[in-house]
Amino acid sequence: MADDGERDESVPTSPEMSLVGQVGGVDAASLYLSAAVMFLCGPVMLAFAFFTGAELMVMGVVFTVVFVPVGLGLWFHTGAERELNRRLDAVGVPATAEVTDLTDFDRNGEESGVLVDLRIGGPGLRTFETTWKRTHHPALRVGLRLKAVVDPNGGRFRVEL
Repeated sequence: MADDGERDESVPTSPEMSLVGQVGGVDAASLYLSAAVMFLCGPVMLAFAFFTGAELMVMGVVFTVVFVPVGLGLWFHTGAERELNRRLDAVGVPATAEVTDLTDFDRNGEESGVLVDLRIGGPGLRTFETTWKRTHHPALRVGLRLKAVVDPNGGRFRVEL
């Protein structure tokens, strides 16, 4: 943002800035628990089938092959998101994100939501524009100003709704 309060309308969409999802303590605990359940589901089934002779061996193998990598991926992704949030909390600069446009989308019934065009800027930051893909929220409207945190050196930002 310029010092006189005017916005630089010529700033293009910023591909070098990426959104960080807000993952709080309760969210992280829920995600870690889900990851642990996925990770342990197959091996527990295999152990149960082995020790009791139950007919779960094939299902245990399939669950192990499918859910162990998914559980590990979710676990590490959650850890990475938490680390990015901690970095934003430590070095992030407060900013304002203004909603400039809302566009509904629906992909053959599989996924629907809204594309939120944002203009983000603050003291000491170069104003940039980006798109935020999210689920519908009743508070979203054009002109709405939201709190944001930007890590100007790390190329990351978080919008709080």
